[in-house]
Amino acid sequence: MLADISTRARALDDRLSGPLQNALLLVFRLYWGAQFVQTGLGKLGNLGRTTDFFTSLGIPFPAANAALVGTLETVGGLLLVLGLFSRLIALPLTINMLVAYLTADRAALLAIFSDPAAFVQAAPFPFLVTSLLVLAYGPGSVSLDAWLSRRPASPRA
Repeated sequence: MLADISTRARALDDRLSGPLQNALLLVFRLYWGAQFVQTGLGKLGNLGRTTDFFTSLGIPFPAANAALVGTLETVGGLLLVLGLFSRLIALPLTINMLVAYLTADRAALLAIFSDPAAFVQAAPFPFLVTSLLVLAYGPGSVSLDAWLSRRPASPRA
């Protein structure tokens, strides 16, 4: 009897969690993907200022890294919004946000256990969470990745 209740509870959980997971992934991808695009375009549009900021942080090759990060955030954000190559782009976006913590928000990163609020309130946090969610769970069912995976394979000549 207990096994039957457990099986039914698991089936109910599976029916409810799928749509909620897909909705959550869609909201995160759309909102924070668009924010990635906006911040990336801001970096590219003010490349001199971004380079100066990277120089002040001691980042090597600041001009090249400013262009790389701006391009990554712009293209990566667009891919997140579309849900295209989502897991593939989520990995470099995650690394980018970890580097942002290490360079621009080091105090917040080091205070992750002693002052978790500082870590959560740092600018990279929602971008990092979004990248990690997509990396771990994929883009969800409302995405180009899901649509492409449902298409039947084209016959080869």
